[in-house]
Amino acid sequence: MTPAARLQAVIDLYGQAREGGRPADAVASAFFRGRRYIGSKDRQAVAGRLWSMLRHEARLGWWVARAGVPDTPRTRAAAELLIAEGMAGAAVDKLFDGSTYGPAPLAAEERAILTTAEGGRLDAPEMPDGVRAELPDWAVAPMRRAFGDRFDEEAAALLEAAPLDLRVNEIKARRDEVLAALEAQGVEAAATALSPIGVRVEGRPNLAGAPLFKSGAIEIQDEGSQLVALLADARPGMQIADYCAGAGGKALALAARMGGKGRVLACDVSEGRLARAKERMRRAGIDNIEPRLIAPGDKRLKRLKGRFDRVLVDAPCSGTGAWRRNPDARWRDVDLDALTALQADLLDRAARLVKPGGRLVYATCSVLAEENEDRVEAFLADHPDFAALPVAEAWAGVFGEDAAPPAGADAGRWLRLSPARHGTDGFFVAILARAEAGRGAGPDGEDGEGESESEDGGDGARGSGADPSATGTSEAA
Repeated sequence: MTPAARLQAVIDLYGQAREGGRPADAVASAFFRGRRYIGSKDRQAVAGRLWSMLRHEARLGWWVARAGVPDTPRTRAAAELLIAEGMAGAAVDKLFDGSTYGPAPLAAEERAILTTAEGGRLDAPEMPDGVRAELPDWAVAPMRRAFGDRFDEEAAALLEAAPLDLRVNEIKARRDEVLAALEAQGVEAAATALSPIGVRVEGRPNLAGAPLFKSGAIEIQDEGSQLVALLADARPGMQIADYCAGAGGKALALAARMGGKGRVLACDVSEGRLARAKERMRRAGIDNIEPRLIAPGDKRLKRLKGRFDRVLVDAPCSGTGAWRRNPDARWRDVDLDALTALQADLLDRAARLVKPGGRLVYATCSVLAEENEDRVEAFLADHPDFAALPVAEAWAGVFGEDAAPPAGADAGRWLRLSPARHGTDGFFVAILARAEAGRGAGPDGEDGEGESESEDGGDGARGSGADPSATGTSEAA
């Protein structure tokens, strides 16, 4: 492809991504599948420019508005070349050459971008803080509350490209074997710093066709997501419910920890996601996961009240912790009040499945206190038979008595991970232990529920048709 043709491809892709409705990675995948004649180097160049524009969304918009030109994919692409790439105005103008596969020449009303943005800075001091940090208006105050004096550092880290992490399937391989196999394939990789079953890969090699992936020895999963599953402390013979399983990433990790002994009930309201989970199970050689499609009003989980050793709620959230992985997601509409109400409802329903002495694990890929600490504090106030298990105790129980949570992650009762401090996606984890039978029991003398059989409880779909696994994360979560 000529440089002009690459630019036109970026303009087309960016326009489709801005239309909404589908994640940018899905838009890009469909675009390239329909144009298989585009070579790998061209694909990388086009995709790289697209992701750069998505990460600079607010700042490019600020420069376009300053220039007083129409806000279109064309003017934003020109601004990206001028500011992020540092190209001269004349060189950018030349790319809009009107060639067969290139963009049409810049119109009179577009040309001011060439002079206004030439030599401009992505972090111009005149920009509002929210624009410079690439934050939607609704997120500025919650992010400041979450990070305090670390706001600038954490916001900047959320703009970086996410690494490629792999989880070693403990049923089929050991980490040292996976590292050796990757090295033999010419893939640069190293053990993750926090997860004992994680591998971090340099660059973006295509692993989908690699023998390790095809054999089920590895799964793509962020290191932080691996830690969520590990901290559930799944053990052979347990009964575990993954209440918002999605495509099964954490369910697979839980089942592997159990060595195929016991059961993982993987619940979701999406048949498509569960179908993907089943394919991943087959590839991984896992047969102790039971996918369970839950429909609104479904009563089947109600019969399982109080039977699970562990219940994982990977709750629907704003996805703020995964913004570096999904840069377009930060510009989707978010109703934080609706999300927090849903999270509270999910916690309440999932708690009914936990047996006395069992644990409820609440996790989000959000960095906002409104979705994390606030939700758990409110839950504990309403459920006196549950108590927070200190993070250090939970960590030592999983990783060894001498192991301690990473610096900056342990605030006593919760685990908080962030890209700036830990190199993972942003995650929050709370481990909530239910009192043993006869201790901390509620007024019904059993488990504090006091519900009648006529109540609409524990159906995983919350009786509303809402999606308990729409966490805003990728399938690799």
